Amino acid sequence: MNGEIAQYLADHREAEKAVRRTLSYVDGVSFARRASAPAHFGIGLCDTVCPPSTGFAAYNQYGAATGRPTPARETHTHPFNGHEGGEASHTPAAAAVARRGARVVAGGSGRRRVGPALTAPR
Repeated sequence: MNGEIAQYLADHREAEKAVRRTLSYVDGVSFARRASAPAHFGIGLCDTVCPPSTGFAAYNQYGAATGRPTPARETHTHPFNGHEGGEASHTPAAAAVARRGARVVAGGSGRRRVGPALTAPR
């Protein structure tokens, strides 16, 4: 544990069990397992808010509980970034994944549009 939670527990050691119980309800991996849209994961290896291991765990479980093929996903690691996860380079990469996923998918006898093609922020 690190970041704000570790700071809190440094002064409230007796609260560790309650903190861990509360945090068990906020688990990105559980949400990631139910995902079905294409995704881009930007992971800052110096992140003290969400440890990098949680991003990799979410990536590895992404779409696993849907019963369908794993959605398109990619990850980029940013060795010198924290919680912002390489924001300047991450935003265009995430937009590119969204554009690829939202344009067209194979379906039935042909191709069908499933959502608007997104454009990268300016």
